[in-house]
Amino acid sequence: MDCQTKEALKALEDDIDTKPLALLWKKLSNTPSWDKSPVWMHGDLLPGNVLIQNNRLSAVIDFADVGLGDPACDLIVAWSLLNSDSRAIFRNHLENIDEHTWQRGKGWALSIALIILPYYKNTNPVLTSVARRIIEQLTKEL
Repeated sequence: MDCQTKEALKALEDDIDTKPLALLWKKLSNTPSWDKSPVWMHGDLLPGNVLIQNNRLSAVIDFADVGLGDPACDLIVAWSLLNSDSRAIFRNHLENIDEHTWQRGKGWALSIALIILPYYKNTNPVLTSVARRIIEQLTKEL
């Protein structure tokens, strides 16, 4: 994922200020990897796959990427759907998610957002909007 993220950063140089994002990626990509047993994960918890009704989670759809691995992959929801206040509540209620896992989740979210932007910038405005939101939420935390 490191190569793809760096390629995306290079592709975005004319569109956004990539310098702070490259520094953030360098920091987050050096977070220690998951060294515990793999856990079940959805693998694609972007807004289109998380259905909300009456301000509550009503369903999660699209299980094409479900598998075993690092739970950090599913933390993307913290930056794709939640604001800073709800993200803090979410973080405080997570079990078995240590600081390294949280940081890897940030890295996963940043990487996915950066890869989405140049790939979909001319074909999928909804998904690029989600990617921009993720980047905005992550950079607010700097």
